[in-house]
Amino acid sequence: SLDTMAARRPIVGGNWKCNPQKLSDLDGLIENINKCDVSKCDVYVCPSPLHVTYCVDKVTNGAAVCPQNCNFKGCGAYTGEMSVEQMKDLKIEWCLIGHSERREYFSESDELLATKLKYILDAGMKCIFCIGEKLPEREKGLEATMAVCIKQLEQVKGMLAPERVVIAWEPVWAIGTGVTATAEQAQETHAEIRKWIAANVSEECAAGIRIQYGGSANSKNAPELSACPDI
Repeated sequence: SLDTMAARRPIVGGNWKCNPQKLSDLDGLIENINKCDVSKCDVYVCPSPLHVTYCVDKVTNGAAVCPQNCNFKGCGAYTGEMSVEQMKDLKIEWCLIGHSERREYFSESDELLATKLKYILDAGMKCIFCIGEKLPEREKGLEATMAVCIKQLEQVKGMLAPERVVIAWEPVWAIGTGVTATAEQAQETHAEIRKWIAANVSEECAAGIRIQYGGSANSKNAPELSACPDI
């Protein structure tokens, strides 16, 4: 309902992936973030791991700096990883996991991501949890699309606390390809995800949880996407 939609605080995020190449380019990007009005909307940004610490000190307007990944177990002998304990020490509150690039290039499984989500939540942090289908599934239609999304949500369904977890639906086929999901496609998929959560978690969770559109969003398509009731 529109009442429920009004109760869900809008959230906008930017994932910088493995960019920019030069540290000196960060100040301009951070300046843009600091110009954002965060009074009616949660704003977060995901710098690359090397740049997180720099950005934490420079983002001053209440936007969240959100690492793009974490490990599953804390500090210790985990070469190349970041722990949420280290993040908390930097006053970081959010972490993103499950991005399609992590799933594909680094073989992160649904089981591993469920372990990571529990670890993040147990530490008292919040999480952007990414899910989404590739082009072959999308071309088969909504049912095939939902089969992928359900598989990716099945192992975390008991942890979807609306105040601490945001689901980001990434139509993988629309990321950086120049193809965008239409607002209709996005709304239809988000509505189906919400319906699945209502049936498999609870009506309350389905009504409260925020489902972000995680495809290529820009100033042109953002108004239309954000006007959709389930986005």
